[in-house]
Amino acid sequence: MKHLRAAFLAPGVAVMAILFFAPLLIVLAYSLLTRGAYGGVVPPWTGESYARVFDPLYGEILYRSVWIAGVSTALCLALGFPLALYIARAARHKGLLLNLVMLPFWTSFLIRTYAWMFLLRDTGLINSMLLSLHVIREPLPLLFNTGAVILGLVYGYLPFMVLPLYATLEKLDPYLLDAAADLGAAPFVTVWRVVVPLAKPGMVAGCLLVFIPCLGAYLTPDLMGGGKTVMAGNLVQNQFTTARDWPFGAAVSLVLMVLVLVVTRALMRRTEELL
Repeated sequence: MKHLRAAFLAPGVAVMAILFFAPLLIVLAYSLLTRGAYGGVVPPWTGESYARVFDPLYGEILYRSVWIAGVSTALCLALGFPLALYIARAARHKGLLLNLVMLPFWTSFLIRTYAWMFLLRDTGLINSMLLSLHVIREPLPLLFNTGAVILGLVYGYLPFMVLPLYATLEKLDPYLLDAAADLGAAPFVTVWRVVVPLAKPGMVAGCLLVFIPCLGAYLTPDLMGGGKTVMAGNLVQNQFTTARDWPFGAAVSLVLMVLVLVVTRALMRRTEELL
């Protein structure tokens, strides 16, 4: 039985070794080398790139990335939980509502980001409407700031929060809600004391699916932040392209990966305690 199991696992292990572990080792090696005069990497081996990661300038970028990713995840949870609960409790058109949640995936993420830019710019629909209604006298700065980046991240990754929450809430026994109502619990108390505790595994899964890509995002901060809101993903992308400092870019990538693994492990341990 062990030989049969090993035979079935061999293709997956080979794929992981070739497509994941080998590139990871290359990135690790690059992070320990020195930047060449015209880019690339050259000897000697050094840990200078990791020392630079903890420079206050780059530490602020990492802190900003974690903060923006955390706020975006919290907003996705606050918006996604009521929506997932409504879909799970819907008696009719449940499939239609789920398709509407996944509808944005039918369009390129880049196109959807540009659409938000057209809406939020000074001559966009929102500012034009407010100006025509004489609500404001000059366009509001809705684009190229941290708020625009958070808006773009929440819009882009909200379905990743709704779907795992729905998968958990859809299995919720409706008789539990009826029992809580019979015992005199108000609707809000029922949701807080009954639904939320039972939905925590889905909440943890949704937070992971949203927080991790938000932490490494670079397209949304680059376009909707206008270069003013630099996150870790932008820093890595800039080091590998414009600055051509591959060792430092590799070091930032690995530090970001370790940070993600720590957060993931903490949430997974929390999930195991809940289960």
